[in-house]
Amino acid sequence: MARFHYQGELASGARVELPEEIARHLRVLRLRPGEALVLFDGRGGEYPARLVRQGRRALLAELGEHVALERESRLRVTLAQGISSGERMDLTIQKAVELGVAAIQPLLAGKSVVRLEAGRAAAKVAHWRRVAIAACEQCGRNRVPAVAAPLGVAAYCASLCGEGVRILLDPEGEATLRASVAPDTVALTLAAGPEGGFEAFEDKLFRRAGFAAVRLGPRVLRTETAAPAALAALAALSGEF
Repeated sequence: MARFHYQGELASGARVELPEEIARHLRVLRLRPGEALVLFDGRGGEYPARLVRQGRRALLAELGEHVALERESRLRVTLAQGISSGERMDLTIQKAVELGVAAIQPLLAGKSVVRLEAGRAAAKVAHWRRVAIAACEQCGRNRVPAVAAPLGVAAYCASLCGEGVRILLDPEGEATLRASVAPDTVALTLAAGPEGGFEAFEDKLFRRAGFAAVRLGPRVLRTETAAPAALAALAALSGEF
């Protein structure tokens, strides 16, 4: 069943005009008037819909009753990810969303290859949000994780408040995930570095902010592997897998 995120509010029984981006996908899929699809607006749940045509070009969706279906993880994880280059960051975001991450905070780390100025940063964030939406469409999630504007490590650590489990992925970490996360944990912040990891002074900032340095086995993982591997392990520890 084709699934699409609709930018705007949906309501049972309504007819909505589909934007060109969705219409283009429908043409590729060769969906015709009368065929079924699913729409969700990110506020929770989804709407079965039927494709109808208006005029020569416009495509409308006629919505059925709202289905209160959720596929969110019990463990709410915020991923603080050091910005990596090119497709690596896209892949990390895509897989993190598929694995149930609740929010993503890109970090401008000392070893980040990518350097983002204001205008380029806004375009990158918009792109990463589209990656997150596409991942939700594919994996069945009805709530799109927030992708925040990039922050430096120092600014991010200074912004944290309150208690909570905080994990810093570090190949030389002293602890394991199993020993660091209690079975009843409901919220957790996971920090993962870019290519080459975090700088030594950034490691110190994380530790001062209450992050426990955790290793993921005896091997050094690539930046696009580390966070998804940790998220999968956390899902298993929380009983989701």
